[in-house]
Amino acid sequence: MSIKQEIQNLNNRLDKCNHKLEGAKSRGDSELITRFTDEADKLSKKLAQLKHKQQYELNKERRGLGDMAFSRELTKAEQADLGKLKKSVKGLVVVHPMTKIGKEMRLDVITGFAPKEF
Repeated sequence: MSIKQEIQNLNNRLDKCNHKLEGAKSRGDSELITRFTDEADKLSKKLAQLKHKQQYELNKERRGLGDMAFSRELTKAEQADLGKLKKSVKGLVVVHPMTKIGKEMRLDVITGFAPKEF
């Protein structure tokens, strides 16, 4: 299971737990209140760990792209025939500005990263 899916599942479980906690508080059931608050705390901790791991992996990928020797904006013609470009440039990584990594790198245009000039 991917980290993204795990985070979504934990968010759903946390939401359900909080909803049940509100019901228990309205009834005044102290046993259920303690059980649901403990469960909500555990889920929150695990959710924070997964989000940190996701951010760490994103930063690691960003650093790897930043360390590549060459990067430049791709022209419209190159974008139109990306397959040909990728075959001609070994190790080319194309980053779109609307992806997570593109937003993290604060890109404005589609950019290509490669170990040597292309």
